[in-house]
Amino acid sequence: MLFPAINPDSQFHFRVSDLHELYVEECGNPEGIPIVFIHGGPGASCEPAHRRYFDPEKYRIILFDQRGSGKSRPHASLEQNTTQDLIADMEKIRQHLDIDAWVLFGGSWGSTLALAYAEDHPERVLGLILRGVFLCRAQDIHWFYQKGTSRLFPEAWKAFIHPIPEAERDNLVTAYYGRLTSENELERMAAAKAWSIWEGSTATLRPNHAVLDYFADPHIALSIARIECHYFVNQCFFTENQLLQNVYKIKHIPGFIVHGRYDVICPIDQSFELHALWPESQLKIIPDAGHAVSESGITQALVDSTNAMLRILS
Repeated sequence: MLFPAINPDSQFHFRVSDLHELYVEECGNPEGIPIVFIHGGPGASCEPAHRRYFDPEKYRIILFDQRGSGKSRPHASLEQNTTQDLIADMEKIRQHLDIDAWVLFGGSWGSTLALAYAEDHPERVLGLILRGVFLCRAQDIHWFYQKGTSRLFPEAWKAFIHPIPEAERDNLVTAYYGRLTSENELERMAAAKAWSIWEGSTATLRPNHAVLDYFADPHIALSIARIECHYFVNQCFFTENQLLQNVYKIKHIPGFIVHGRYDVICPIDQSFELHALWPESQLKIIPDAGHAVSESGITQALVDSTNAMLRILS
């Protein structure tokens, strides 16, 4: 079960460039082990429930909205928005909060950014807790946005491809990018909702209206769709297979990997490949779950992992 709901002890906007200000909040024990929640998308946001995966008496809990996401400003902006920018932002937050090293907690795209940060700054990472690992390879993007999940959710897929003319459907990420960056606000918003609802429709093993409502919210949909598509059309600003090739840099860091057996957004083979190169990590497969952090088996495994990380680090 999650820990009881808590309010942030501090919250502020933190300028990281001439354009971007990030929303940052802290809660829990200011003398505890620092842990940072890295949200998904890219383009999603932190939510109040995200504070509840950590023992507030033992962790110093940091949450932040990435560039263009959530309460960060400007909303849904693609300028100065790359993986390398986000890694640099995390370093600026860490330094601003006077933290020497912290635990990284991230799911989906959050696992991607956590791995990328850890491989760039292993000396600043006490541990890694990853959920629904996304390696951002061409094959991983193709599976969800071209051919793969489409065969499991044909009715949702039909709605996803509806805004795109048949002649452009051989590369849906590129076709969507043109519409999500259009000057036509109606076209841009229609594409954003279709893109985001596709993700929400496939996120859980059992239908979950709360998850779908989150992805259908226009404010969330616009940032998720625009920023995800921006990253995916640019291969997430990685070289192909970069994250797996650099796993050797983090093998000394304790880690937990949690993955739903029936995750059709980020299929479980990605966690298997990561774990094979990082056998020191602990892999937990949830037999009755998909991709969403809110699914009960995944929630419990993540709470168990944050408690286990406390034992390791103490």
